[in-house]
Amino acid sequence: MVIHRSGLQIVLNNFFPMQNYEWYQELVRPAFAPPAWIFGPVWSFLYLLIVISFGYVFYLAYHHKVSWKVALPFVLNIIFNLAFTPLEFGLQNLTLGSIDVLLVLFTLVWGIVAIYPKAKWVAYLQIPYLLWVSFASVLQLTMNYLNW
Repeated sequence: MVIHRSGLQIVLNNFFPMQNYEWYQELVRPAFAPPAWIFGPVWSFLYLLIVISFGYVFYLAYHHKVSWKVALPFVLNIIFNLAFTPLEFGLQNLTLGSIDVLLVLFTLVWGIVAIYPKAKWVAYLQIPYLLWVSFASVLQLTMNYLNW
């Protein structure tokens, strides 16, 4: 029996890839990979920090207290952050996931450097996010290597 999927189903599966987490479970993971249950609480906490701090950066940019050049890395960071799940799980592509997580890391560091002179507390609030994304980058690159 051949099952045909519509274009809409393919798009939905790429952006809401719940069934594709089974694929992830079959991958070779390094010994330092955390258990799956840790990702939800960590990201919930980090997204709270992101909403508060990035929201403040956008507020400053909107009210012309910082240039949009300062806000640009934060915008790009959100885009790259949100792109990870469709790339990694929707497309089941570790290489694109690796490139994306490095872009998240790069834009995060860029954003910290850009905002530090204007709002040091925002830069400091990024430290947990920076630590997690640094760890996630090492994990992602290692998984990409192990499953090449």
